[in-house]
Amino acid sequence: MSENKKYADDAGNLVVSMVSHGHAAHVTSLLYQLAEWSSARVTRVVLTLNIPEPDMPPAPPEGGWPFVLDIVRNPQPQGFGANHNQALAGADEAFVCVLNPDVVLLPEQGDVLDALCRAATTPGAGMACPVQVDAAGHEQDSRRELTTPLSLLQRRLLGRKQVRMDWVNAACVVLPAQVWRAVEGFDERFFMYCEDVDLSLRVQLAGWCLVVVPVRIVHAGQRASGRQWMHFKWHLQSLWTLWQSPAYAKARCRLRNVGHIAP
Repeated sequence: MSENKKYADDAGNLVVSMVSHGHAAHVTSLLYQLAEWSSARVTRVVLTLNIPEPDMPPAPPEGGWPFVLDIVRNPQPQGFGANHNQALAGADEAFVCVLNPDVVLLPEQGDVLDALCRAATTPGAGMACPVQVDAAGHEQDSRRELTTPLSLLQRRLLGRKQVRMDWVNAACVVLPAQVWRAVEGFDERFFMYCEDVDLSLRVQLAGWCLVVVPVRIVHAGQRASGRQWMHFKWHLQSLWTLWQSPAYAKARCRLRNVGHIAP
């Protein structure tokens, strides 16, 4: 047994779920990054092709992939949460990772996914995430307060800064598998947008906490809802679903009780 393999067995292995919706170039690059920098931790990658992509999966590196690469080809496109739930159903690894194809790992940060797994083993940790930056190295607002109609207006119109972390963007998150199973993954009522808000709230309501790890990844964060009508429509529908959900009501009540939001 190699030292890398022994290390992964001792520390707990990781399954990564990645979804491509015509992202062949991004997926290829990220798979090669995982193979080079996270092979000690990642034992399986589930790549879901949400639409037909004849050039996928990419050719493996010389010597083959250092992890199992499972390919799922959807007969019909599914939403963000449904795809990841499908990919991670029945996972027997110690940790699960949701990873966007447009994420770029930074070699100078070391093994980012290992750092997230280690953070996810700390007592009370339910979900670990890195610091997200754009291509210029500027930190993005990937950790935010509970999304309310008022907070949206204050942020959009007044430029109000976030002062709390109630939820984290799910472009790159790692959860202990037992936490993922306990909260039953993503709520598939969200087709796209706000499923990460809902997941973050349910993880915390179940008694775990969100952990930010001081390692960086690059995430483009295209924010298509600001430019494309269909994405804008999905965003509005998801916000409405969120605001009507039991998790949202419970989270607001908890924050109100500790004086973090107005009645």
